[in-house]
Amino acid sequence: MHAIIPPYLLARLAEADAPHLADAAQAARATLALPRVYHPTLTDLDVSVEGDALVFEGSPSPDRVISDAQHRENLPGVRVRAEGEPAVADIAVDEAYDGLGETFDFLWDAFRRASIDGTGGRLEATVHYGEKYDNAFWNGERMVFGDGDGEVFAGFTGSLSVIAHELGHGVVEHSGGLAYRGKSGALNESIADVFGALTEQHSHRQRADEASWLIGAGIFTAAVQGEALRSMKAPGTAYDDDVLGRDPQPAHMRDFVKTTDDNGGVHINSGIPNKAFHLAATALGGYAWERAGRIWYLTLTGGTLTPTTDFAAFAAATLRTARAEYGETSEEAAAVRTAWSGVGVTIGASGS
Repeated sequence: MHAIIPPYLLARLAEADAPHLADAAQAARATLALPRVYHPTLTDLDVSVEGDALVFEGSPSPDRVISDAQHRENLPGVRVRAEGEPAVADIAVDEAYDGLGETFDFLWDAFRRASIDGTGGRLEATVHYGEKYDNAFWNGERMVFGDGDGEVFAGFTGSLSVIAHELGHGVVEHSGGLAYRGKSGALNESIADVFGALTEQHSHRQRADEASWLIGAGIFTAAVQGEALRSMKAPGTAYDDDVLGRDPQPAHMRDFVKTTDDNGGVHINSGIPNKAFHLAATALGGYAWERAGRIWYLTLTGGTLTPTTDFAAFAAATLRTARAEYGETSEEAAAVRTAWSGVGVTIGASGS
């Protein structure tokens, strides 16, 4: 399941025996036990091309629908706000509505992609899912947000990087998909993090060297010793808490974690390609979505990846994209190669 909170983090919280965390531990256990029905979506796209550009007519606008699960586990819930309707007296509803809009605007402005499916498809979300549900996830059809337990996890709608991350899984799926296990699964998670970070940066008009590169800043309460769920700039440093433990993400292949948990470590080893993207983006400077983001996006949507693409194959594909877009000896190609080398992923001389 494409959820923002990895199972190992919830498992740590579920085992907490401190009296003041009793409710949070119970919420974590309930979150782990609650099944999430996944609805994969396949879309066939016909895209017209003129020269090197994808042709879209006009400027699309989002079509958003927000529903309220009213603390039940039934989807979609009660429809409470649709596109163009005014804000309501529910912060989670309005934050979800705004976050979907920010993500839509980013995808169109940066990549001329109309919504997550590329065809202007509706963006749907459900808030107030479950009772103290400690997660947010993409189920193949919609975004689903829990409210958190209030002791460790705050509500998830307040983090734009979380919203864009989960919608990023939808972009990955509509682009051919990456199997959610092992290295391909870690790439799936990493690309979703790229979308999350870039959407937040785009919203604030931040350049690469100005951005925090944090994923999920604000989802922890003040009681947690940590600033976010993940750091693309410094994987392994996002939190270090007595209850949750220390952020386990590696930033280099020498520290790659071999595990059968978490679908083979998809939320853990995504730190390696995350760091590679950060290195490429900061080396190129400016707005990260303009060159580094464009290279990653074109690689994802170019039709050359397979569901089981691993780190080395994806690295080679990004280098081929950089060369094709900017030239064999370009600054962009050099930055991509150096970035992957910096995290211990070797690309052959031919880029294949």
